[in-house]
Amino acid sequence: MGELETEEQRTRSEIASYLRELADQLDSGGDVALELGEQRVKLDPTEPVTFKLEGESDWSEGDTEAKQSIEFELVWWREAQSQEEGSLDIVTEGE
Repeated sequence: MGELETEEQRTRSEIASYLRELADQLDSGGDVALELGEQRVKLDPTEPVTFKLEGESDWSEGDTEAKQSIEFELVWWREAQSQEEGSLDIVTEGE
């Protein structure tokens, strides 16, 4: 197994640029490189790819703000005969 997840604040413009770059990588048909903070991983999405999109709002009685979010998820399957073959190869800068 392996998981690369990070959270950081960026401007709307910075996020749009990141998503455009990711879209260009997907469109090229090759590897997709994710760089989040000091970590990076390369993935090779295989066809077909399932695209999940979720919009959510969370508010409770008495709150003065509502948490809202948009989540994107791409899911695909690849052949793996071992856990190592099925794991992400996450590289941390400086290693």
